[in-house]
Amino acid sequence: MQRRAVLGLGAAGVLAAGGGAFVALRHERQAAEAAGKAAGPLSAQAAAFWNASFDTLDQQSYQPAHHLRGKPLLLNFWATWCAPCVKELPEINQFHDEFAPKGWQVLGLAVDAPTPVRGFLEKIPLKFPVALAGLTGTDLSKTLGNAKGGLPFTVAFGPQGEPIWRKLGATHLDELREMARSVVA
Repeated sequence: MQRRAVLGLGAAGVLAAGGGAFVALRHERQAAEAAGKAAGPLSAQAAAFWNASFDTLDQQSYQPAHHLRGKPLLLNFWATWCAPCVKELPEINQFHDEFAPKGWQVLGLAVDAPTPVRGFLEKIPLKFPVALAGLTGTDLSKTLGNAKGGLPFTVAFGPQGEPIWRKLGATHLDELREMARSVVA
């Protein structure tokens, strides 16, 4: 008789735990679906970026959607051999310092090889993440509106993940400030 009671209690416990897990998973899925509907579907341009994966200098995979989505983002395509890129990076770093507390994120995508990027960052450290886009970075920048494929190329994304501002050529801190102030973080 005791054995049946113990088995019955054990079965009830398993059912309760399973039911609780089912309710929790259902709630999590509904919340994720609601968040997706609130943000709406991404344009093909935005999806090309958010679905991409890049290598970091330590050969890890960096996926923007996992790290950056949901807040405004300044994305800069650059290379170590590009003089205007090298000139603008300290100002982009300053933008990061000023606007990170206001919710802005910055990502540098180097259209370059790891060795020169590593050497560059040793001389001029940047406070924002840098990933390697390699030659595919040119194609991605074209998808994001850089018809000429030139460098530097900068794109700002709003909190919903869509491009809201683009510039081919060197940016300046004052124009970045003005652009960021016009975006609700």
